[in-house]
This record gives sequence, structure tokens and C-alpha cells, in this order.
Amino acid sequence: MFSISDKRPMRTCAGWTRRELLRIGSLGLGAFGLGATGMGDLSLPQLLAAKGSDRPAFIRDKSVVLLFLQGGPPQIEFFDPKMDAPADIRSCTGSVSTRHAGIHFGGTFPKLAGMSDKISVVRSFGSGDGGHNQLPVLTGGSLTGGTMGAQYARLAGSNHPKTAMPSHSVIVPEAIQPELQLGEPTGPFTFRYIKENYVTAGTLGKQNEAFLLGGGSDLQSNLELSLPRDRFDDRRRLLAQLDQFKRRMDKTPAFNGADSVQRQAYEVLLKGITDAFDIGKEDPKTVAKYDTSHLFKMEDYHRDGRYYRGKRNQSRITNLLGKQMLLARRLCESGCGFVTVVDGCWDFHGDGNNPPTPIGMPALGPQVDHAVAAFLEDVEQRGLSDKILLLVTGEMGRSPKKGRDGGTGHWGQLTPLMVAGGGLNMGQVIGRTDANGGVATSNQYLPKHLLATVMQTIFDPSEARLVSGLPTEIAQVINSAPPIKELFG
Repeated sequence: MFSISDKRPMRTCAGWTRRELLRIGSLGLGAFGLGATGMGDLSLPQLLAAKGSDRPAFIRDKSVVLLFLQGGPPQIEFFDPKMDAPADIRSCTGSVSTRHAGIHFGGTFPKLAGMSDKISVVRSFGSGDGGHNQLPVLTGGSLTGGTMGAQYARLAGSNHPKTAMPSHSVIVPEAIQPELQLGEPTGPFTFRYIKENYVTAGTLGKQNEAFLLGGGSDLQSNLELSLPRDRFDDRRRLLAQLDQFKRRMDKTPAFNGADSVQRQAYEVLLKGITDAFDIGKEDPKTVAKYDTSHLFKMEDYHRDGRYYRGKRNQSRITNLLGKQMLLARRLCESGCGFVTVVDGCWDFHGDGNNPPTPIGMPALGPQVDHAVAAFLEDVEQRGLSDKILLLVTGEMGRSPKKGRDGGTGHWGQLTPLMVAGGGLNMGQVIGRTDANGGVATSNQYLPKHLLATVMQTIFDPSEARLVSGLPTEIAQVINSAPPIKELFG
């Protein structure tokens, strides 16, 4: 348990007692699900002292960032604009030429179109589910019921062996602005739903659940700071207190008498993790490049805003995606192997709870374009393009035909999917669709193929075959399940 008490019990004239310091340093591997590695229920200091402190050879030095567009992003408005189709089908945001002759993206993606040689688009991908059930895509259809991030954590360990970073984190807008009050959306758009479904580990065990900043899981409870509730209201104040606490520890005789491994454990917990989650540590110029807050006023979509009009689900629309993507990059650099970034609301019904396409797309589309382009440029400059696999998708797509006001229905046959980095083959448009952008006319790819693509990117199949004791469902995906083959061609 990582616990700092604000009441300061058992304090001596010399400062904090050794007992309290050891409570901070006694982060057990069992709490992170690493007992399965055969290392037992070791403490973090023991882990850091363990021989090598390296992961098995089948775990590649790669991370995954999954940008999940919650609600059902429209495939036609993204990467398949169908400008020759009737007016009620073709992209209402127009189209833009890419770097490939004859290939166009939707009109709100000029930056991604200009870097189409660095990404691949899968036009024939479909979730196969026409409802707001995010789990088929989040889990890749795994029988374990655990998200792809949970499956990664089950094999790699639920925290990084050297940095103690959670192996899987979920980033919601509240991670950027904890004080956000995003109204009362319906069912799958509520924070509670995200908290319950995006972190789930299914049968893999709660210790492999994702770390959701501001949410809750067994993993988070082991990193939780035992401070009064009002101290959490201002994230900057919390971070400042951590800095102050570390300075106090440096002056404490008990801490000075700790061995180097124990001191490293404290530094990992108090500095490494908190620094990674603090984008204030970034160069302001980098933050500015990612920032999407200038693209639209999110208040326009919230209660009493100009576009609200009683549409409750719009309350989860924010202009914070750029900083969410920046935080995702920071977590990957710090050892987080799988980061899920949640952005909503892409449910463009144009009904009583949701905006129509002509209202939602001009706000959310440019934000994705800006945030993803900034992310790709940043990781390339840092030499991380081959080490970070970026996926952009949602739980389904939208019906090709629009209603009178531009609203669309649910559509499971096709779902936007963009892939970048990870050492895979970029610069492709994979698959074909019919004239109305409703069904695939080439090989249909499904969540199971996406899961195999992810697992065979971050794990080495040839090495995994030599490892005994891997969960059967996961080992099969790594070793033999069919991925999106063009990405490996």
C-alpha cells in the first residue's frame, strides 16, 4: 500500500518514523499481479534488487496507445468519404487529398492526410457489434473478457519492473482537469460506465485492471495517497505536497539510513510515477503543439451552451484530447505498456441526446486530426515511432445514410481504424468498401484480427513459444491467430 497520512501519527522529533516510510516502500508484487512470474509476493525494494530486473525475452520493448472514440465514429467522415455517392451518404465535411494519388480522407483530417505515408488505414475493419458495447473492440473478442491492456498486463506484469509504472492506464479528460463537471450523460457515456468497462480484466484477475486516474481499481488502491478528500480537488496542490514530502524524507535520519534499493523504491514511487502523470513537467512549447483547447469551446456543448439543446451525451465532449495524447506519450516513455485514451461523444444520432454529424464532426474531427498529428510528429522526433503502436478506432461506425438533419444510426459492419508506428508497414489503405461505404467488399477484418495484430507486435511469437505456463487464450493469439496481414507483409 502506497500510503501517506496527512495526520502524521507516530512522528518523532527526527521526523517521520521508519515504520511509516516502510509502508510507502512495501508495494507488493502480489498487488500488481506479478506473482504469476514465479517471483512470489516480493516488495518493490526486493523487486528492484532482483537479478537483472528485466522482463522475459518474449516481451518486446514496445508500447500501445489506443485512442478510443466512444460512441461510434463515422467511417465515411474519417477515411472513406465517398464523394461520388448521393448527398445524404457522402461526407458532409468534404474530403481532402492524401499523399497517395486518388486516395482521400474526410475533410476534417488535413494534417493526417498530409502524413498518410506514416499511417495505415483499414477501411474493411468492422466491430461486428451495432450497439454501444465497447468490449468487443477493447478486448479484441478475447474469451478472457479482459481488455487488450489487461491481457498485456497479465503477461508483462501489472507494473513495470524498473519504473513501477502501471502496465495499463486509461486516460479520461478528468486526468487533465480533475475539476471537470461533465454533466449526466446516458448509459455507456457515464464516467461510471467507463470506470467499470474500460479497466476490466475479466477472468485475468482484478490485479490486471487498468489504472484509471480519478477512477478506481485494485491497482489504483495500491498507489492511493491517504490524504483528505479536499486535497484531491486540486491536482497541482497534490503534486506540490508530494514534492514537499520528498524533501522532508531527504532530511529524515531513517530515510538516510535506508539502503540504496529502498531509497530507489521511494524515488520510483514519489517521483517517477507522479512526474509521469504531470504534463506540467513538459516543455511549454511541446504542450502548445499538442494543445487542442483553442479548436472549439467545449462549454458550447455542455448545459446552457449554444449547441447543448438538451443533448445530454454532449456533456462528455471536451477539447482536452491533445493533452490526453501528450500524457499518453509520457506514460509510454515511463514504462506503461498499454495506454487507452477515451474521447467522446461520437454518437451522431441528431436525436434528443446526441448531436447530428454536421454539429459534432466539425468540432471532434479537427481535434483528432490535430492531436494525433502532434503525437506522431512528437514520437518521431523522439525516435519512438517503431516503439509505440498507435491505434485509433471506436466500438462501431455509423449508418451510411444520413437523416434530414445529418443524424446517423449505429453500424457494426464497418468501423474506422487507423494504425501508426509499432514497426509495422505504414502508408497503406487496406481493404475496400461498396459505393455507399456500408460493407466491406474485400477481406473483412474484425476485433480478433486487431487483437492478434497488437499481441504479435508487443510480444515475440518465436520467443513466446518457448515459454511454458502462458494463459492458453493469450498464447494462442500470440502464436497463431491471424492478424491484419498487410501490416506485417
